[in-house]
Amino acid sequence: MIDILVPYEQEGTKAIVRSWLVKVGEAVKENDPLVELETDKVTQEVPAPADGILGEILLDTDAEAIPGALLGRLRPADSAAPPAPETAAPVETPKAAPTNERPAPANWLSPSVRRAVQEHDVDPANVTGTGRGGRITRNDVERHVAERAEAPAPAAPKASSPQPPAKSGGVTSVPHDRMRLAIARNMLGSVTTAPHVTAVFECDFSAIMAHRKAHKDGFAASGASLTFTAYFIAACVEAMRAAPAINSRWFDDRLDIYDDINIGVGTALGDKGLIVPVVHGAQALSLLGIAQRLTDLVSRARDGKLSGGDVSGGTFTISNHGVSGSLLATPIIISQPQSAILGIGKTEKRVVVREVGGVDTIQIRPMAYVSLTIDHRVVDGHQTNTWLSKFVETLENWPTA
Repeated sequence: MIDILVPYEQEGTKAIVRSWLVKVGEAVKENDPLVELETDKVTQEVPAPADGILGEILLDTDAEAIPGALLGRLRPADSAAPPAPETAAPVETPKAAPTNERPAPANWLSPSVRRAVQEHDVDPANVTGTGRGGRITRNDVERHVAERAEAPAPAAPKASSPQPPAKSGGVTSVPHDRMRLAIARNMLGSVTTAPHVTAVFECDFSAIMAHRKAHKDGFAASGASLTFTAYFIAACVEAMRAAPAINSRWFDDRLDIYDDINIGVGTALGDKGLIVPVVHGAQALSLLGIAQRLTDLVSRARDGKLSGGDVSGGTFTISNHGVSGSLLATPIIISQPQSAILGIGKTEKRVVVREVGGVDTIQIRPMAYVSLTIDHRVVDGHQTNTWLSKFVETLENWPTA
């Protein structure tokens, strides 16, 4: 028998078995998807470790799956099937269901989808599934709810007298989903573990706005969306060279400072929470390479298609809170034991004083507040301000050609 194990590369996140993609007795090829696991961050498929036949399932749907746990076992493909129990009379083998027949909803829904249908009072039989084999995903449920809301309401029956207004003061209780609980635990753990200190600088975005205007079409032709975040990542790389200790992780007995600069980008998922895909090895990427990597990661993050490797290994994080209108914030270090997090505020035109030819002039420039929140156990104000100074300098002096 060949063991099927929960992958180890989950960085301690808890997972549950979402669904098995094959049944006991079915043959699979090496690397065929066997089972889906759902963590607080992503859903990932566990592939078959070899050719064989699924012999037994040890962790079924909704079971907790810790890294290294035994999910099930494969029998070698050339092994004989276990003998069937003797019966008094031959039993007719039931006909296989057509491939397009949908299983019963109770066996079809992942835990997150079950929560969604309960929360929105949705009958799964009315939802069209777009997942593997026609399974219903959370996005399918949300799309169904949106379509239901847009449908014209049936005409209300005429009343003989006006109806009294609905009573106010009710309470809607929304159970916490696993992602929100994980965010809560992470944030509480971060602020109770590390002494947070924030420094704030102001940055002129004129140069990167001019460069983006000149080059965004060319980047789009290469399959990349040239967002401001791509410039922020590139500027972070330069700032890390000025203050390397920012690109580190704190442990009780040491500080690990990394050569690779793996930058996580906080990506909002609306009401569903936040996920942080990671651009690995940013120091080796051009601006185009960063933009291509970002375009892919953000797209898959919003489609719920990130793998465990896409959200692990980060050494630094960017929170671009300005996209939702915030001028200034002091983000909490999302991913302990990282040493710092960068916050980017909303860009807005402000009146500033600039010296031109030895004369002070009043100008209107696109400005934004940028903040660096650090773990004060790791670095002090000097390294913090050195890092921010280089970050701002890189953006403000970006070549427009």
